[in-house]
Amino acid sequence: MPTARCWQPSPLPCCEEQPVTRRVLRTRDILGVDMETPEGHRHLRTVLRLEDGEELELQEATVAALVRAYVAIKTDPRRNRVRLRGRELIERKREFAEWQLLEEDAG
Repeated sequence: MPTARCWQPSPLPCCEEQPVTRRVLRTRDILGVDMETPEGHRHLRTVLRLEDGEELELQEATVAALVRAYVAIKTDPRRNRVRLRGRELIERKREFAEWQLLEEDAG
């Protein structure tokens, strides 16, 4: 698999200088998708069941950010790219998590 540099800026303790592995999930790699609000929770969870036995669980905020980006590109005839970056927000709407995927200028 090809590698790419981690995009997270310093001072996040990520991997700015460490290579990351990129994996492309094709539709044929996904055996099923389950989306539900688990008992005792308030937000949706989405589980992708992959043919290799792996399961990826996405929180509602992650799926919502992906959907916003998708809709922004598909409904705007001038846009062909959206870049989302993780950011910690001190000031935010009530009940929103501190860590959010927010749109960044795609340049």
